[in-house]
Amino acid sequence: MPNIDNIKKYKNIHMIGIGGVSMSGIAAILNNWGYTITGSDTSNSDSVQSLIEKGIKVSIGHDLSDIASSDVIVYSAAIKDDDPEMLEAKRLNIPTIERADFLGELTRCYKDTICISGTHGKTTTTSMISLCFVEALMDPSIQVGAFLKPLNGNYRIGNSEHFIIEACEYVESFLKFSPKAEVILNIDNDHLDYFKTFENIKNAFIKYVKLLPEDGILVLNGDDSNCLELPNYTNAKAITYGITNKNTNFFAVNIVFDNDGFPEFDVYHNDQFFDRIKLSVPGMHNVLNCLACIAVCTEYGIEKKYIKSALVKFTGAHRRFEFKGKINNTVSVYDDYGHHPTEIIATAKSLMNKKYNESWVVFQPHTYSRTKNLLNDFAKALLNFDNVIILDVYAAREKNTYGISSKDLVDKIISLGKDAKYIPNFEECSNYIKSNVKENDIVMTLGAGTVTEIGPMLVN
Repeated sequence: MPNIDNIKKYKNIHMIGIGGVSMSGIAAILNNWGYTITGSDTSNSDSVQSLIEKGIKVSIGHDLSDIASSDVIVYSAAIKDDDPEMLEAKRLNIPTIERADFLGELTRCYKDTICISGTHGKTTTTSMISLCFVEALMDPSIQVGAFLKPLNGNYRIGNSEHFIIEACEYVESFLKFSPKAEVILNIDNDHLDYFKTFENIKNAFIKYVKLLPEDGILVLNGDDSNCLELPNYTNAKAITYGITNKNTNFFAVNIVFDNDGFPEFDVYHNDQFFDRIKLSVPGMHNVLNCLACIAVCTEYGIEKKYIKSALVKFTGAHRRFEFKGKINNTVSVYDDYGHHPTEIIATAKSLMNKKYNESWVVFQPHTYSRTKNLLNDFAKALLNFDNVIILDVYAAREKNTYGISSKDLVDKIISLGKDAKYIPNFEECSNYIKSNVKENDIVMTLGAGTVTEIGPMLVN
């Protein structure tokens, strides 16, 4: 059982935004440890319903009486200072803690917190590692950034000292954690609304690596030159993996793809044959994610047979190249969370390993700052699809002070010699695709916002 002394001072914990991916997982863990949890959210959801079924009181909207009976308020990053519950907590002098700070406190309850970070691939790699630990009966606690079918949710409550979590670099929230092991998948240009420059992103990862204890473990992508500098900043044991870089502890060769685009490959560990591995998720980027998983699991002494069986059973996390159904039984529709040029290229390459007639992408840019900063990269990445449709920018946390719109992206793509259509209305977009797709085409809806609504409109 983890040591909960450092959060014993709280008996009654109220959580604002309790339905969020990370918040709901924290709530379930605390509830399991015997804390009295209440929460609020703006809307009902599967995760809210799941918490209610566990006996947690959740208000849709606000119930200020829950604030008065709480010892501490935990709130998600999206909650503003003028939120009625935050104002009530302030009035009553009840302490408030931001989600990432509180999750940091939780990581210190476990002797062995394994943090998976990097600009791309966190959710998939966290899922892979988690399922290997579960398969090997290591009884981990887990927090993952998407719904995972084998967990029937986005978290798992275990009783061992292993706590496997996604650690996001946005607003440097991963610096709040106390990891025993870190996996760094890649370091890319993203979240520039916060970081401003790529140097600042790299510096955040340097600070993150310095959190490791001397007996810690650092698992790094050897194909990413920015990752390879990081062992200089820690005394923890560094383990590398790669595909192009064979001068690594774990590397993959003889990679082949089946008709679904699923890879099979030989893994070598310190130049010795390790095993042949088969995945049930597509794309070369997942070979890299898998190598990171194998490196962690091998270090933790998990037997090959458990690693192999967990990996072949893993069919992907929610919204990661997720099959949604077919149009007229002949056109396959997929949905993916990719919202950065690097992710779009990886998704397009995964698609190219499948057998199909023409590809269609419906892309919803995510945040104005990212769209403006990476406009040229987005346009070039989208050239990898045969037919391109662009929706309006999903604002998320921003107001449009950037003077950018989806029309700018469409114009940029057209200037590069490919036709692109701006269709902001979802219904219209769905009808246009249904009228124009041909037999054996593939449609991909892409983005981190509401674009996910279009898949069901197409296949229903």
